[in-house]
Amino acid sequence: MSEVKTEEKVVTKKYRKPSKKKVCAFCVAGEKTIDYKDVAKIRKYVTEKGKILPRRQTGVCSYHQRELANAIKRARNMALLPYLGD
Repeated sequence: MSEVKTEEKVVTKKYRKPSKKKVCAFCVAGEKTIDYKDVAKIRKYVTEKGKILPRRQTGVCSYHQRELANAIKRARNMALLPYLGD
């Protein structure tokens, strides 16, 4: 009977690089308010199903995220954006 040696693998964890900090697109552009009538700009922050994307995903600051949510809700109310996607 021959003896079989098994090699033990040393598992090292690969740490993920810290991603770049997302910068608020509205702050960079210098916008104070978000217009609900600008549907092209607002549509980027809504999913296909019609949900508002979270702040951690879009990189918008908290002030502009609140403004953005209100603008999306107003645009839905005025039938510029759908409540539900396709």
